[in-house]
Amino acid sequence: MELWIPITIAAAFCQNLRSALQKHLQGSLGTRGASFVRFGYGFPLAVIYVLVLHFGVGYALPSPDLEFVFWVVLGGLAQIFATMLLVYLFSLRNFAVGTAYSKTEPVQAAIFGFIILGDKLTTGGIVAIIVGVIGVMMISMANLPLSWRNLGTAMVGRIALIGMASGGLFAIASISFRSASLSLNGPNSIMQAAVTLTCVTIFQTVFMLIWMLWKDKREIVQVVRTWRSSALVGLAGVVGSACWFTAMTLQQVAYVKALGQIELIFTFASSYFLFHERLNRMELWGCLLIVCGILGLLMS
Repeated sequence: MELWIPITIAAAFCQNLRSALQKHLQGSLGTRGASFVRFGYGFPLAVIYVLVLHFGVGYALPSPDLEFVFWVVLGGLAQIFATMLLVYLFSLRNFAVGTAYSKTEPVQAAIFGFIILGDKLTTGGIVAIIVGVIGVMMISMANLPLSWRNLGTAMVGRIALIGMASGGLFAIASISFRSASLSLNGPNSIMQAAVTLTCVTIFQTVFMLIWMLWKDKREIVQVVRTWRSSALVGLAGVVGSACWFTAMTLQQVAYVKALGQIELIFTFASSYFLFHERLNRMELWGCLLIVCGILGLLMS
């Protein structure tokens, strides 16, 4: 088994755990605060990770350049707003459905590549994209009567647009992080991913602190008051990010994110056992179609 496979599965598990904790915190912190704890409580652990690799294991520190800084800033901002949209989505629909919407990320990456970069799509790839879109439509219409009007709402409705925007921003973030890590002239993929993770989380922490100081200082007080739960989010977030960054340095983003859809299995379990939420039949089939579309895209 190639190393990136178990690392990706671990990343998916940690990401699901972090999202579940963020959903729990949203009631007391709000969307901005629940999103901030992922970065604010995670960056000290990321710094310690780099120091252990450097002084403990003996890996040399790479030298960042302007290209690295560009990808860190672009990816960091994309991930911040993607996370905020996802946390907000949890308040509109249940945990499993909200997560499923964000899983349109690999499909959107393929579409962006076709439109912007001129990447070729095979017939199988087009079919896979259509299957994924049908899955999103089914989720959007799960609690609505079946009609052409509701079908249009499923494609351009508020919840659908928020979910797909979150997935699109996550796709941009993933590509940016891989590009940043590969731009480093480091000793190996582990150290390159660790340095990228540390720089990204430090930038995100500073950016969001300034934002909250500007918008609402009370959110910072609430983040400090909930430090026990928030620290768990930071721990799960930084461990998951370290795994994602390492896997995406070892392997192409499309492969990593396709395997990462295993997160939906963890999500269904969390939705049922932790939040006591129930999926109706159409929501379940919609989630499964999204997974099938992503896996079909990978196979094609």
